[in-house]
Amino acid sequence: WFQKADKNKDGRMNFKEVQRLLKMMNVDMNEDHALRLFQAADKSESGTLEGEEFVLFYKALTQREEVLSLFQDFSEDGKKLTLLELVDFLRQEQLEDEGTEELAMELIDKYEPSETARARHALSADGFLMYLCSPEGSIFNPRHRALWQDMSQPLCHYFISSSHNTYLIEDQIRGQSSIEGYIRALKRGCRCLEVDCWDGPNGEPMVYHGHTFTSKIPFREVVSTLGKYAFKTSDYPVILSLENHCSMEQQEVLAQQLKAILGEQLLTATTDGRVPTQLPSPEELKHKILLKGKKIGRLEDMLDGPGDEAPDVSDDDNGAEAEERRRVKVGGLGCGPAGSAEPLDTAVGRGDIPKDKESLAQALSDCIVYCKSVSFRGFQEARSHSRPSEISSLAEAKARKLIRDAGNEFVRHNTWQLTRVYPSGMRTDSSNYSPQEMWNVGCQIVALNFQTAGMEMDLCDGLFSQNGRCGYVLKPPFMRDEETLFNPSDPSSREGPGPITLTIQVISGQQLPKVANSKDGAVIDPLVRVEIHGVPADQAHQETKYIENNGFNPRWDETLQFQLHVPELALVRFVVEDYDKTSRNDFVGQFTLAFANIKRYRHIHLLSKDGTSIPPSSLFVHI
Repeated sequence: WFQKADKNKDGRMNFKEVQRLLKMMNVDMNEDHALRLFQAADKSESGTLEGEEFVLFYKALTQREEVLSLFQDFSEDGKKLTLLELVDFLRQEQLEDEGTEELAMELIDKYEPSETARARHALSADGFLMYLCSPEGSIFNPRHRALWQDMSQPLCHYFISSSHNTYLIEDQIRGQSSIEGYIRALKRGCRCLEVDCWDGPNGEPMVYHGHTFTSKIPFREVVSTLGKYAFKTSDYPVILSLENHCSMEQQEVLAQQLKAILGEQLLTATTDGRVPTQLPSPEELKHKILLKGKKIGRLEDMLDGPGDEAPDVSDDDNGAEAEERRRVKVGGLGCGPAGSAEPLDTAVGRGDIPKDKESLAQALSDCIVYCKSVSFRGFQEARSHSRPSEISSLAEAKARKLIRDAGNEFVRHNTWQLTRVYPSGMRTDSSNYSPQEMWNVGCQIVALNFQTAGMEMDLCDGLFSQNGRCGYVLKPPFMRDEETLFNPSDPSSREGPGPITLTIQVISGQQLPKVANSKDGAVIDPLVRVEIHGVPADQAHQETKYIENNGFNPRWDETLQFQLHVPELALVRFVVEDYDKTSRNDFVGQFTLAFANIKRYRHIHLLSKDGTSIPPSSLFVHI
């Protein structure tokens, strides 16, 4: 390799050339770490490496004692794994039980750098390391990365990736509204988007956060963006949650624009032309956009002929969120004396709800099929009407109270009807609540501020990174059965085997990145925290000790142990932090996945704060 890359054949290479060579060899590296090792290998201090020095450098960069000792446990001669030795490793350690020999052959073909070894169906220590660092060697079960779940069950049987005030890319008061918000959310696999519509100039409805200083975008732009990006990441349906504050005239325009721009993509009739006894499945609704909002009359009237009853105006879509915003006292934003408790919109009057309560344009009402917004009036009340195509929206505090007071009823309700939960209006900084407690009772549409990085979005990305990232994850069986006894506050109410013990040996870290905005030459003191997010009895976290001044190859060799009573709902989050005894630890990287997707002796490829990958940073663990 060295000779191949030594362009001018003088037998030496500078750092830039070495970086290029490593790229050719498919060796990922973090520049800071690589430069330090380069300087250490440059014994002659010439600023270049000669052949022998390069070999030293390469070994220092890639050698991993802990992987070598694992390799030697399975290799008789300590130099290679024969096909059968590799099969043993895959069966015993990786719990690969089907087609193990084919898998072993595939891995050798794919990861063994030496042609001689490949020809002999053997894996060298280098090839073994390459396999362990690859997607196949990742903690995430590769079979679950692809679409692996049954997609033919009713919509309410899935958790659905959902965003709140999708048009905002900053905070809720002064932030930018942007089409970019929709594009980013859809690219992340989000399937439920929100749009707030208000009357705009020249008869053009606008999208923005009412009674605040956020900027505005034309509704038509949002709709054409949706038409363009809706199915780039996933084929499954998108729900557009409409918060409608427009006059009758502009509501007609909303309906017109939706139909004209989306055409066939907009669902305007039931899938079979009959009144539904249950919601259709994601499979049946592929490539469809469903509108969620208020509707005049019932779905059956639309199928039998035009309805004439007044709309059941719900308090959630225009009302509750807007009402809650109005109660939020926004101080010092030009709304009366600085810091006064004068609500933001007293000056503008109550422009939230169309003046005449019955004023819902028929054309817009007709675009609502399976997601008719209704006020939540209790589980009993909902059950007595038993209309699967109705949906209630709850603010996080209301949802929490129901979880506390009626956990099992909530789970049962969510087996046949959709529930949307949204962040409190007090979260003007676009912060998020933990979606886990809402998922624990089976709420499908748990809306988060996608623009705000942090633990809550890590959980969301973690749950939805499986199943082809299609934005739908099937709920466990005990959350799909209408007679279920399950209550998240009492784990014994779940049918099935008793608690599982999860033992995680945190072995080592590789090339961890520097902390953002840290001083030049600063080296981190990394520690690993493992968090379990699940039903209340399973919520837990433990951490390793910190290793001083080593971001390149810290070794922890510590074992953490957890009891999981409801593993089907558990998410496991691995966080690396830079220990600081005087202030809060700094975030270095994290990775979150559902317990159901975990494999054994594995690398965990860390992600940055906003969920993007930071190769080659990883953790090596044994589960």
